[in-house]
Amino acid sequence: MKVIDRYLECWNETDPAARRALIDEVWAEQGRYTDPLAVAEGRDAIDATIAAVQGQFPGLRFHLGPVDAHHDIARFTWTLGVPGAEPLVVGFDVAVLTGDGRIAAVHGFLDKIPA
Repeated sequence: MKVIDRYLECWNETDPAARRALIDEVWAEQGRYTDPLAVAEGRDAIDATIAAVQGQFPGLRFHLGPVDAHHDIARFTWTLGVPGAEPLVVGFDVAVLTGDGRIAAVHGFLDKIPA
């Protein structure tokens, strides 16, 4: 599912201007991201959240697992780490899409985090 591929590209893009362009493309204006450690409402807050995660885990990349989707909902797994190594973080997200295919909300779950 292309929008989920682009969503993960947002998390991997470290150039602030390019990242923001991706966010504006992928997310609805009032999009909402939640996980056990963060709540971000609106594109500015989502951008700041992604930048903070990149600052916390410099040099690591998100990798997309299988995507299962129907209607306006997609669920997927992802990992954060160095390619070929054991992932440092593992998660599971559920995305809700708008009628025009942008992300309205992501509900994130963290299955593995560093101690």
